[in-house]
Amino acid sequence: MSFSPSGTAETRELLEKYGFYTKKGLGQNFLTDPAVLSGIAEAAELSENDTVLEIGPGAGSLTRVLAERAGRVLAIELDERLKPLLGEALSDFDNISIHWGDVLKTDIAELLEREGIVPPVKVVANLPYYITTPVLLALLARKELFSSLTLMVQEEVGERMAAQPGGKDYGFLSVSVQYYAMPEIALKVPPHAFLPQPKVSSVVVLLKPLEKPPVALRGGEDYFFSVVKAAFLQRRKTLANALSAYPPVKTGRESVYRALDEMHLDRQIRGEKLSLTQFAQLAERLRDINKV
Repeated sequence: MSFSPSGTAETRELLEKYGFYTKKGLGQNFLTDPAVLSGIAEAAELSENDTVLEIGPGAGSLTRVLAERAGRVLAIELDERLKPLLGEALSDFDNISIHWGDVLKTDIAELLEREGIVPPVKVVANLPYYITTPVLLALLARKELFSSLTLMVQEEVGERMAAQPGGKDYGFLSVSVQYYAMPEIALKVPPHAFLPQPKVSSVVVLLKPLEKPPVALRGGEDYFFSVVKAAFLQRRKTLANALSAYPPVKTGRESVYRALDEMHLDRQIRGEKLSLTQFAQLAERLRDINKV
């Protein structure tokens, strides 16, 4: 009979059996709380018709729960030291396959095709906090591959993803995520749900990719994101000062003033006050004014 890691003591025993030690540099905090594991699967709304792409299976506790509810689980894991451990932890299941590699260096579309999986799939991940943003943005850039993304992230990051204009949490990540998907905080997770325990609380965020962006960009996305990035690089600056100081935006202060005047916005406004729609309007006006 195989070992089934379903709690802190069981997971610790499995790690000790294989002499496995977590690496802080890999952000390894393994989920061990059965209630949280179940809550993640419920948030993802899994059925036997679903294929799950799990990023970072760790000790396999969440992987098992996903495999019990979904038709198939394809996991991507960087740390090959986990091979023997996962081999035991997942031996009861014949619907799990593991791709060993770095998710940021993996062509997910190609991987799915190679595995005979037809998208869209559901992403479920306990993301290492140190690479949350690059992984998140890389996934959203290929949102057509996914029907949903259920992600465990640091609480502060989750709040930024869902933040609305005007608050301290609202920033580049908020606008970027909401351009691609609708974020919802589904579950709050305390540090003691992990082994080892992180120093911060976490949340599970459910992202439903949008079929099309909520705004139309005649000039493409690159310039739009340059404007948004510039607006938040130095939050205390006015938009006119922030945008004119960021070369990729290719604008001067007077051009920003003109665009803001046309939008009936205060010339001293800061980026945190603009909605996603207003950022899109600003980017389009600046493109026209500066003939970018």
